[in-house]
Amino acid sequence: MVDEVRDDLRYTKTHEWLKLKDNRATVGITDHAQSQLTDIVFVELPPVGKIVNKGDELCVVESVKSVSEVYSPVSGKVVNVNKKLEDSPETINKSPYDEGWLVELEIKDKSEVDKLLTADSYKKQI
Repeated sequence: MVDEVRDDLRYTKTHEWLKLKDNRATVGITDHAQSQLTDIVFVELPPVGKIVNKGDELCVVESVKSVSEVYSPVSGKVVNVNKKLEDSPETINKSPYDEGWLVELEIKDKSEVDKLLTADSYKKQI
């Protein structure tokens, strides 16, 4: 099965995706990451207002197979979290790019987005 990689997103080498809208970014884990983790059973989301630097641990995703840290693709402030995942963490497996997003960040430095992988670059990595 081929993992979905969307052209309108940016990616990290550690399998996070980012969707930019103005100075905000929605962040999640990629289809490839969720398929490698298998069934996701728990998500520990950060508190709203948390300040993160690029590469900092953003949250934790636990599956039947392992526990994985999710790293922030850019620096910024957490302004929203997907509370739906607290009751339905498996949403990430079903819809990693739409319903299964993790957090929204207010971006501190938009130039960091340009340093992320494009869809083509990410496809070559996985």
